[in-house]
Amino acid sequence: MAADTQNRVSRRPQGRQIGYARVSTGEQATEAQEIELRAAGCDTIIQEHGSGASRVRLALSKLVREIGAGDTLVVVRLDRLARSVSHLLEVIEDLTARNAHFRSLRDPIDTTTPQGMFSLQVLGAVAQLERALISERTKAGIKAAKSKGKLPGNPGIRERRPEALAKVTAAQKAAFGARIQGTASQWLPTVRRMRPDHTWDDIARVLKQRGLDWTPERLRRAVKWLVAEHLADAGLLRKSPPRVPEGRLMTLVAGIHASNPDLTLREIAAQLERLHERTPRGGSKWSPSSVKNLIDRARRSGLIGDPSAE
Repeated sequence: MAADTQNRVSRRPQGRQIGYARVSTGEQATEAQEIELRAAGCDTIIQEHGSGASRVRLALSKLVREIGAGDTLVVVRLDRLARSVSHLLEVIEDLTARNAHFRSLRDPIDTTTPQGMFSLQVLGAVAQLERALISERTKAGIKAAKSKGKLPGNPGIRERRPEALAKVTAAQKAAFGARIQGTASQWLPTVRRMRPDHTWDDIARVLKQRGLDWTPERLRRAVKWLVAEHLADAGLLRKSPPRVPEGRLMTLVAGIHASNPDLTLREIAAQLERLHERTPRGGSKWSPSSVKNLIDRARRSGLIGDPSAE
């Protein structure tokens, strides 16, 4: 038994053990959780006050975005982290994408061990079964309601009751916020680097070259939400200065180059032609020299790093 325990300890990642302690209201204290987390080896503990019924956890989202590879997120119990099995699996999936781990002190979930991964797989199967059962019950309920002449859906929504509409609006805002926070690490660094010197159209084009499908309007709305929640600098929303068309082309070429530095000048030119972008002189055919000129300008403006400085 002692040898087995020693082996399991030796297999534990050497990264940081980061504790997460949550209570539902401001009147409650996280002290009891902190004591247990520190005893488990957590030097850093993130505290949060938030309802267990909501997925909008600003401190947790920031922690998951910034956690390092090899680090382990530790909680006392699963209910301190997630409001449902699907929410738990979503958080663990985000951690796994960052090569980080998860551990619950009072539950058999520890993604650094085979036993913990097995328990996680069981939870995943339970979640899938739960979704299937909910779908079946929903379909059966709708069928039964129609047989009695009743309309499916929320009566308050159909009747446009203010309290029902307010609940729907609040739920939509919470879901929007959760989506924004969950993906911010993919696109927000680019926004911070380019705003306000470049337009939302420029940034959307750069992100599209990296496989992120944003429209300028959706991108601006997302940043506006982050600013309102004090998660981003209000300066990002300042009006960008007027830009000549060649400046937009420089930004676009810089985005293509940054997304794949191994592309040759001729390959970038071919991409621009597929996008039906006109050259600075208004032509439809791009030459490698025109691409090189724009890349050189982007380097001088700081939009692309200088390879000689690396």
